[in-house]
Amino acid sequence: MTDEVWERFVAECESPAGSAPREPSARARMVTERLRRADGEAARRQRTRRWGRKRQPEPWQPEGWRTGPAWQEMEGGRRARGGRPGRAGMALGAGVTALALLYALDPALVRSWLPGGAGGTGPDAPLPAETAAPTTGPEEEILPDHPTVERPFAGSPAKRWARGADAIEVPEATAVGGVPAAEIRAALERTKRFLVASNLDRDVLYGAEPAEALALLDPLMGKSVDRIRKSLDKPTEKDDPTWLFTRFDRNEVRLAGETVKVRGRMEVTENDQGVPRIRADYTFVYPLVRAAGGEEVARAVVRRVLDVDVLHGPRWKHTEGTLWMYGHNADIANDTCDEHDGFIHPQFVADRHAGPATGPERDPYDRSRPVEEWTGKGECLTASRT
Repeated sequence: MTDEVWERFVAECESPAGSAPREPSARARMVTERLRRADGEAARRQRTRRWGRKRQPEPWQPEGWRTGPAWQEMEGGRRARGGRPGRAGMALGAGVTALALLYALDPALVRSWLPGGAGGTGPDAPLPAETAAPTTGPEEEILPDHPTVERPFAGSPAKRWARGADAIEVPEATAVGGVPAAEIRAALERTKRFLVASNLDRDVLYGAEPAEALALLDPLMGKSVDRIRKSLDKPTEKDDPTWLFTRFDRNEVRLAGETVKVRGRMEVTENDQGVPRIRADYTFVYPLVRAAGGEEVARAVVRRVLDVDVLHGPRWKHTEGTLWMYGHNADIANDTCDEHDGFIHPQFVADRHAGPATGPERDPYDRSRPVEEWTGKGECLTASRT
């Protein structure tokens, strides 16, 4: 035995008994052998895979064992004190930030996602589609909010209405007066196209000729079509195109944003001669600002009623694929009464003080009363709100 080996032997003998190496117990040897066999079995199973990328076998571990920081990554992990957030924490923070930003831009939309929102009874919940004439007009706010460019429908019942062409819903078609349901459906679709082309088309709103709407009218209507075209070319008090088309002077105003709110319904009845008649009754709300600039928003509220006869068969002389317009009516709120140049002229605050309306007051959002009750009296009515 060398001196070096002897000195190490003496040092180990003089050290405490707990530090001397000990032989593993029988239980420890058994557990070690079981783990070795499990690792070998996992390696054999891995070699039998026919597809996929080859992976290193993961050592088998009894249920409940943890292998260090890897468990913190499961389900996003937990945030250690003073450390960085896990993936779920970062995703949650980003989601909360995005929701807060969306609420700042459109609080009504976010509130509609909450209980009492969409499909509920909250104050800003979108209204369901109108299927029949309402029994009363919408209630007025005690302290109405003022519209802004960012919130052009604030303080208006229209903030709960649907937007644009999607608000004009075509009802389910059935056979009426001997006319098949397919033809009724086609006529309803054409009526919607006419309403969109004459009241929502952006070029038409800024004064362009409503060419698409005019093309839908049956040329066999004769003088009626000629009079409509004449009103566009040479508008007068008697022949005013705004009773059928929504048009603004683009040098005077522009839309505040891209949205027009719409509410109404289409119904099919049968006239005295047994001809199916479509009545389309819709109210359009246009938020506008001055073309020269400014933050004030003025809303024009236009209610239109269009009656279309669905002619069918050789009994009636008509052109297939067009609209036979029996009649139309309109009620325009927040418009000057003394200009007849073919445009709607919405009044801002200063304009209303300069030339106030003198007729009876009425609510342009009240769709419970027929439009004929307000029109045809030759009066410049006062709108209770816009």
